[in-house]
Amino acid sequence: MQKPKFKLSGARLICLSFALLVLFGTVLLCLPQATRTGQTTSLIDALLTATSASCVTGLIAFDTYTHFTLFGQLVILLLIQIGGVGILTLAVMLASALGARLGMLQIYALADSVGAAGPAGIFRYVRRVFLGVFAFEMIGTILLLPPFVLRFGAVRGAYFALFHAVSAFCNAGFDLMGAEAPFVSLSPFAGDFYLQAVTALLIVLGGLGFFVWSDIGQHRLRFAKYALHTKLVLATSAVLIFGGALLFFGFANSSPALSSLSVGEKISASLFQSVSARTAGFSTLDLSRIGGSAQLVMMCLMLVGGSPGSTAGGMKTTTLAVLALFFRSIVRGKNDTEAFGRRLPAAAVRTATAIFVLYLSLALSAGALICAVEGAPLIDALFETFSAVATVGLSLSLTPRLCAFSKFLIVLLMYIGRVGGLTVLFSLAGKKDGGACRYPEEQIAVG
Repeated sequence: MQKPKFKLSGARLICLSFALLVLFGTVLLCLPQATRTGQTTSLIDALLTATSASCVTGLIAFDTYTHFTLFGQLVILLLIQIGGVGILTLAVMLASALGARLGMLQIYALADSVGAAGPAGIFRYVRRVFLGVFAFEMIGTILLLPPFVLRFGAVRGAYFALFHAVSAFCNAGFDLMGAEAPFVSLSPFAGDFYLQAVTALLIVLGGLGFFVWSDIGQHRLRFAKYALHTKLVLATSAVLIFGGALLFFGFANSSPALSSLSVGEKISASLFQSVSARTAGFSTLDLSRIGGSAQLVMMCLMLVGGSPGSTAGGMKTTTLAVLALFFRSIVRGKNDTEAFGRRLPAAAVRTATAIFVLYLSLALSAGALICAVEGAPLIDALFETFSAVATVGLSLSLTPRLCAFSKFLIVLLMYIGRVGGLTVLFSLAGKKDGGACRYPEEQIAVG
C-alpha cells in the first residue's frame, strides 16, 4: 500500500486547529439563540464574526451588544480566549490533566505556537502561560470594575469589565459599548484617562509574548541578562508606541476628530491609538475624521502588529527590528546583521524579508480587489485589509457594508494573519528542498 501524500506536519496542525475553532464558533453563532431577534445569522456573517473572534481581530458585520444575546456574546468571549492563548495550548493542558501522552510532532507544534525556545520543559512553560494569562486578565477585570460599575451598575458592570479585560489582553478589540450606541468602541470613555491607561497596559502585556514574560520574570529588571529576542521586542515596542503616538499627534492634531479635545486629551488619545493600532482594535476616536496622513500612520502600525508567541497578530515587532538592523548593516557596509553585541543568523533576515513582502502583498492586493468590487475609496479598502491581515480590528466602517465575496476575503486575511503567513505556506508546501544542488553564481545590477 502506498503511503498517503498528505502528512500532518506541525504547520498543518496549527492551521487545522484554528480552522476547527472557527468552524465551531460559526456553528454556534448561526444558532437562533445567539441573536436578539431570534433569527439565524447568515453563514458569511457568522463566519466573519467567528473568524474575527478566534483570530483576535475585532472586524465585525454587526455590533456585538445589539445583535448578539448573552449566549452569543459568551461564545465570542470563549473564541477570543481560546484564539488568544492558542487552541493547541488549551488542548495540551487538557491532555496533560487527563494523563495523555503527546508525540514529538504535537510538542514541537505547541512550542512553535506559544513562542517557546524549544520543546524542553514545554509543559511547565505552558502551565506558566496559563497562570500568567489568568492572573493578568483577573487583575485587569478588577482594575476595570470602577468605571464600568459606575456606568452600568454592579452586575452588568462586572460582566463588562471581564469582557473588556479579556478582549484587551487578547488584543481582540471586541467591545460591548453598543449598550450606549452601536459601533462606537470605547468612544464613550474618550475623556477617561484611567480606563484608557488600564486598557492600554493590558494590550501591551498581551502583545509582548509569552517568552518575554518568562524572561522578565526570571531576570527581573536586569536588562543586560535578557535574551536578544526580549531586548528586541522591548526596544521595538517602545519605539513604536511613543514614535507612533508622536506621529499620530502631529498629523491628527488639527483634524475634526481631535479639534475639540484639550491638549491632555489629545496626548492621551494619541498614546491610546498608537497602542491599540498595533493589534488591539479599540478606538476612542472617529477614525474616519482623523485625516489621511494619520490613517497611513495607523496602517503602518497595524501591519507591524505585536510580538511572536503573543496574543497579537501582524508581521511582528521582531520582523521589523531585523529588517531595520539589516538595513543599518548595509548602510554601514557590514556583512553581519548585529544587535546588542550579538550577530543575527542569515536565516532570520531571509525569513523577515519574506514575511514583510508576504503581508504587504496580501494587504495591498486584497485592498485593490475590494476597491474594485465594492467601488469604495482605496484608502478605506486598504485600511480594512491592513487591519484584517494584522488581526487588529480597527475599521473605517466599511466591513459591515461589504458583499459576501469581500467579507470572505477579510476572513481569509484574518485567518492567515493569526496563523501566520509562512505557516500557511509551509502547510500547503510539499517536501522541502534542502538545496543540495547549487547553481553557479553570477552578479547582477541591483538598485
